[in-house]
Amino acid sequence: METTRLSTKGQIVLPKTIRASRAWGPGTEFTVEEAGDGILLRPAGCFSEADLDQVAGCLRSKRKAKTPAQMGTAIGREVMRRHDRGRY
Repeated sequence: METTRLSTKGQIVLPKTIRASRAWGPGTEFTVEEAGDGILLRPAGCFSEADLDQVAGCLRSKRKAKTPAQMGTAIGREVMRRHDRGRY
C-alpha cells in the first residue's frame, strides 16, 4: 500500500505504479464521489450519457440519401453475392 499527501493547493499525486498500471496519463479526467469513510476516484467517461433523440442525425453525410427502394436493391444484391460465394 502506497501513501500520498494533499498539497496546499488541494492536489493529490497518484503513485506512479498506479498511474502506469491503469495507463492514466497527464490530462486524464476523473469523477470523485464520497464513499463511506473515503472517496471513490474513477476515470470520467469519454462521452456523457445521452438518449438517441439527442444524438440522432448528428453525423451528417455529404452524399445524397438513398431511397428505401435503393437500399432494398443493394441489400438484395449483397445477399445474392454472399449466397453465390457459399456464405449462406
